[in-house]
Amino acid sequence: MVVYTVGTFDLLHVGHLALLEYCRTLGDVVAVGVAADCVVSSYKPNVPVIPLEERMEMLKALRCVDIVRPYYELEYVSACKELNPDIFIIGEDWGDKPHNLDVEAYLHDEGNKIIQVSYNPKTSSTKIKQNVIAQSHRGTYLAQEI
Repeated sequence: MVVYTVGTFDLLHVGHLALLEYCRTLGDVVAVGVAADCVVSSYKPNVPVIPLEERMEMLKALRCVDIVRPYYELEYVSACKELNPDIFIIGEDWGDKPHNLDVEAYLHDEGNKIIQVSYNPKTSSTKIKQNVIAQSHRGTYLAQEI
């Protein structure tokens, strides 16, 4: 059974790991689609901190991941046609954008399952970036006091 999920996977953290390990419990093969910077910039204000090739390399190193593939357009049907996943894992912020509805329709027609998961409330790449910025500002203030 093939399980497919997609994301940015910037600043790989325990929330990412929990998601990918969950995917492993559902199937024999875990495939991960990684958004290229151009894709991320189409829906987020900032591009990833970690370059695409490095994000992919980190994911490939995980035991729970079998296939890592980049995607350069905000559409998922072509990857699903290539990978033929039995299960497609999506995040809680999936929404009803045309590219999401297209893949939902395709997977429904093929008889494949979509599972929506909640994000790890403890961390996110955005929270990590905010913490780094806050700590860097605190360091600046401390340096000025010396």
